[in-house]
Amino acid sequence: MNALESVDQYLTEHAERNVEQLKDFLRIASVSADSAFAAEMTKAAEFVRAQMVDAGLNVEVVETAGFPIVYGSRIVSEDVPTVLVYGHYDVQPPDPLEDWITPAFDPHERDGNLYARGATDNKGQLYTHLKSIEAWTKTQDAPPVNVKVIIEGEEEVGSNNLDHFLETRKEDLAADVAVVSDTSQYGPGMPAITYGLRGIMACEVTLRGPKQDLHSGVFGGAIANPVNALAKMVGSLVDENGRVTIPGFYDGVIPLTDGERKQFANLPFDEASFLEKIGVKETFGEEGYTTLERRWARPTCEINGFYGGYQGEGPKTIIPSFATAKITCRLVPDQNPQSVAAALKSHLQSLCPAGVELEFTDQHGGNGMVVDMTGPFAAAASRAIDDAFGTPPVLIREGGSIPVVASFREILGIDTLLLGWGQNTDNLHSPNEHFNLQDFHRGTRASAHLLHYLAEK
Repeated sequence: MNALESVDQYLTEHAERNVEQLKDFLRIASVSADSAFAAEMTKAAEFVRAQMVDAGLNVEVVETAGFPIVYGSRIVSEDVPTVLVYGHYDVQPPDPLEDWITPAFDPHERDGNLYARGATDNKGQLYTHLKSIEAWTKTQDAPPVNVKVIIEGEEEVGSNNLDHFLETRKEDLAADVAVVSDTSQYGPGMPAITYGLRGIMACEVTLRGPKQDLHSGVFGGAIANPVNALAKMVGSLVDENGRVTIPGFYDGVIPLTDGERKQFANLPFDEASFLEKIGVKETFGEEGYTTLERRWARPTCEINGFYGGYQGEGPKTIIPSFATAKITCRLVPDQNPQSVAAALKSHLQSLCPAGVELEFTDQHGGNGMVVDMTGPFAAAASRAIDDAFGTPPVLIREGGSIPVVASFREILGIDTLLLGWGQNTDNLHSPNEHFNLQDFHRGTRASAHLLHYLAEK
């Protein structure tokens, strides 16, 4: 029996135990957004530390201004590649609790799935890598490559302390490639490597008018209404053809290649089913692009929230004193989030009528990215996924943002293999989040095989 066969056998023999351990992980209510769960966050970090130790890693718990980062490493040779694995132990709040069939932090198996908050985002997915490293350690004394593992506790609240850790430990974290499993397969039975992500620019815009709400009969027609003005301003940011109207917004956008467009077109995609699932009758977006192209590889501008004035039941005849809009732009390579924020601010100021004052808060941003899929690391990942899932992966982009991927490139100078084992239908951030157990085991085997094939490179 060769090394890889021994690892596979170990994973098969310990499959049920791995699920039970994952359930223990999922019982920890590690909600980073709510200070009431601070003790659970500490408990989750300790759980990760213990699992890393059992996997044969040298481990330290790094205190930050927020929640701890758990860092483990095992260096076996200068002659093999170094792989940096990333994941996060914090989860989204479970609300609304009444919509859960079983309690959010009481894991239950149903129909081949494991239900709990964090099952797929990200505890279940990161756990596949810890278990694959463990399998190599227990059967071969060490993994076949150098491994470094970062598990943080603030991904769901912006990873505010991660970049500082990467900067201050840059030499310690040197690696050839990063591996992140925080995405999804394309669909059931269709594993994927995500080679592109959109970036983001997030901001908040407030128009202030009178010093207090005023009677709309007494003052209406004499002063500007901040809600009217802001609604008109933000409503003009996207035209009737789905194009963003911010001057210079499309500067630097790298267009899709003919090969990429053909690749997306060849993916099975049922637009009618897509519309039915999300409950709308028609698509809308930038003319000249398909739904997948718009979602994955074209920039957007969205109003995420809008408020001002009276929100209660029944009428209240006022001119509100202020109005606020929350705005995000999803960006693609090579758009710059700081430049987009500056252009948006300037554009809104040019639209702002007399009698109101504009306040602009630039909240956060991140670059979009595309990874070259012709190199040896991508080939190793494709081969490992084919072994575990019985079919080669498709190449996709994702419309969301994973800021750590940009940080790895900008700070550590490495690209990331985005290998998602879950499904888009796993109810991430929603009630009844779940992870298919077969995909959990497949993902663990794919992770183990990836280490083997990377060693060959």
